Amino acid sequence: MNKRDILSKTDHTLLKQTSTWEQIKVICDDGMAHETASVCIPPSFVKRAKEYVGDKLPICTVIGFPNGYMTTAVKVFETKNAIENGADEIDMVINVGDVKEGAYDRVLEEIKAIKAACNGKILKVIIETCLLTEEEKIKMCEIVTESGADFIKTSTGFSTAGATYEDVELMAKYVGKDVQIKAAGGISTTDDAVKFIELGATRLGTSRLIQLLEKGSSDAAY
Repeated sequence: MNKRDILSKTDHTLLKQTSTWEQIKVICDDGMAHETASVCIPPSFVKRAKEYVGDKLPICTVIGFPNGYMTTAVKVFETKNAIENGADEIDMVINVGDVKEGAYDRVLEEIKAIKAACNGKILKVIIETCLLTEEEKIKMCEIVTESGADFIKTSTGFSTAGATYEDVELMAKYVGKDVQIKAAGGISTTDDAVKFIELGATRLGTSRLIQLLEKGSSDAAY
């Protein structure tokens, strides 16, 4: 697996509260130069970023981020607004409290509503694995499959932990065949990136990989 293979599966990410437009432009430039899968940025920058990159790079943004406990109506509005502003991909956070209550019907209906608001654009569902039991993770694999979402995603990177190998293995075992897996949060080495891909992740969410991979040649195997 070479540098290009890895970066083609990477959502180059900047979601810090202190992010500025100058910093967003830098990651857009990096994303275009290295042909990443997308750049994942705060919703407030989507319109400017889409105007900046045009069709050269997909723009991903986050909904209900990072806690997920907004109402469904708010998340749907956020999603529609992001799509109108030019977002190509949406990463939404579930309401973890609903999962803890066993209110799985509410979780499913919310994901379906946001998928509809995506108007055909890619939807990734962040389930925040570090806050869930194994039983809850398995149930969320089933719900995300039923919802019609495109991806299940491990983490926001803003909670108690990020992606783990065990969580990606579990997702690969229990998610439906039409749902892809995104590992995010704490991917800090090229070995991590390769391992997550080998375990079944087809997307990685990270801010560090381009810098790490630049230390090697474009044809280097990892």
